[in-house]
Amino acid sequence: MRTTNGPAKTRRRRRLLKKVEGYVGGRRRLLRTAKETLLRAGRYATRDRRVRKREFRSLWIIRINAAARERGLRYSELIAGLKRANVALDRKTLAEMAVKDPPAFDAVVELAKAALPAGAA
Repeated sequence: MRTTNGPAKTRRRRRLLKKVEGYVGGRRRLLRTAKETLLRAGRYATRDRRVRKREFRSLWIIRINAAARERGLRYSELIAGLKRANVALDRKTLAEMAVKDPPAFDAVVELAKAALPAGAA
């Protein structure tokens, strides 16, 4: 007797079509197109999880640099000074401080300035 895998196949199709709700046209109605679209979406999602980390780090550096320049230091000098002063703040925290807590960021900048060699800053 030839079996057609009926209930399992239906469940598999329903699960696939549930994932593509919200897509347009054949991407949500046709099985092969929906499957291709999901594979491509998965590749982009995997890639862009890493890209998001890069973009956020870049944004934090831009914010820190802008805030540091207002206080008379360049970004590279600030980071070098913090390393010399053994201040272990990451860029995300520094950017948050620069935007939301300027007095604390001022204190961090003063620490970095103090730790730099005499002619650097």
